[in-house]
Amino acid sequence: MEIKIGTQLQLEPTYTEHVEKFRCKVVEQQDNIIYIDYPTNVVTKKTAFLIDGSEFRATFRTEDKHSFAFNTEVIGRKAGNIPMIMLHCPKAEEFIKIQRREYVRVETPVDVAVQFKDYKYQLVTVDISAGGLALILKGNLAFKDGDDVKLTIVLPFANGEVNYVTTDASVVRIFEKDNLTIATIQLTDTDDVDQQHIVRFCFERQLVNRRKELNPFEV
Repeated sequence: MEIKIGTQLQLEPTYTEHVEKFRCKVVEQQDNIIYIDYPTNVVTKKTAFLIDGSEFRATFRTEDKHSFAFNTEVIGRKAGNIPMIMLHCPKAEEFIKIQRREYVRVETPVDVAVQFKDYKYQLVTVDISAGGLALILKGNLAFKDGDDVKLTIVLPFANGEVNYVTTDASVVRIFEKDNLTIATIQLTDTDDVDQQHIVRFCFERQLVNRRKELNPFEV
């Protein structure tokens, strides 16, 4: 699969607290480089001048209406009939298919602090998405199905950056699985910035898992 000329891309900065979205079109493609016209800010409609080295999450739709995403970086500019920006394009097998009706859920351990009334617990996830997570429970805990809790989620990114997401949540269900006690938690009051941090973290971990599947012996 390749990104065809004329495909519309949506770009979202990956390393910023500001939630911004830009739209652009693919003008040319060569090897692992795609050339786009100057993007416009989705909200302000103003032209954006992207800085070399800026990193983005790019999403696009194919002719058969499937949506995909990939990580990219601004690597330069090119003069032509129209001024163009050069973006790095990974191999097609590294594209992630997006399930639009639900958040991507990734199996990965993440440290989470749970506060319920005056009780505090340090737990670890089984999986996580921007809509909720599953926690491994240990010992006797005060909360039960239906209780409201406050979470602090630690998100370590590949570049060494660590984000702390604090959000209200609700305990959906506590159950036993594979000799473990699991609690599924729904996030109920996550702001847009924190939600984008979780989406970015899940996307990054999904790429790592995909690479491990493709190269199981890679260190």
